[in-house]
Amino acid sequence: MKTWHFLARGAVLAGVCALFLSHGSSAAQETSVAALSKGTHFHGITVDQADPMRLYLATHHGLFRVDPDGRALRVSQRGDDFMGFTPHPRDPGILYASGHPAAGGNLGFMVSTDGGRSWTKLSDGVGGPVDFHQIDVSKSDPKVIYGSYGDLQRSDDSGRTWRLVGKAPDGLIAIAASARSADTLYAATQRGLLVSRDGGRQWSPAFGTRQTATMVHVSPNGVIHAFIVGRGLVRASEPDLAWQVIGNGIGRDVILHFASAPDGRVVSAIVLDPDTRSQALKISRDGGSTWLRLGQP
Repeated sequence: MKTWHFLARGAVLAGVCALFLSHGSSAAQETSVAALSKGTHFHGITVDQADPMRLYLATHHGLFRVDPDGRALRVSQRGDDFMGFTPHPRDPGILYASGHPAAGGNLGFMVSTDGGRSWTKLSDGVGGPVDFHQIDVSKSDPKVIYGSYGDLQRSDDSGRTWRLVGKAPDGLIAIAASARSADTLYAATQRGLLVSRDGGRQWSPAFGTRQTATMVHVSPNGVIHAFIVGRGLVRASEPDLAWQVIGNGIGRDVILHFASAPDGRVVSAIVLDPDTRSQALKISRDGGSTWLRLGQP
């Protein structure tokens, strides 16, 4: 199942329809997750800390709030393409993004301090304006942020300035920063799940096999989730990384992005069907063992 070939190139979907006539329109746009999945790409997800059944979805056409019944409302004033997206681990009002403005080019590194309605560029990054496809904030020290733009970059001042760390791992798909150390970073790659304990300069295997890892996510409490092709969703806790296979109750779907409520029982995922190459939003109320498409009872 050669899913990773199109994952690494941005998961270009077949049959994308023109859901939005204008990328940059500031008008509120309400739709459904099902319609949204046919008209745009999903690039990131986070949980509303006030209501873990409500999600925020970063897309090719801006940021959407998704309710438990499957309704989706665009909350961002602009329809920019948020290729990279991550929340602040301690302040639910702060979100970070990178990608492409509706008019073309690169966004650089962006911040929202009002829950995703308005966005401000903090910096261009090194060699930018950057287009970070993978970004994450350290849960150990939220001033530390990592982003990948060809090479791996690091900021120690909440994204205002950046420095090069080194070459990103080959076949990089996703990164996740540790909850224990600002210098520990995980990478989901075509060659397996990796860990770096020196800020991204050197990498070693983090899982027992070299099967493709399509997602890695670290919660503020130090619980790590990853999706390993052929194994399914796996979970471990820092720092010992004693992996537990939760199972593959998600079927043939591949998890691309993942979000967890504070209690860890309600988890959500952006998934990809390897046969149709279509995306969907699924939710689990038992920590990832069983899943439903959002909006189903």
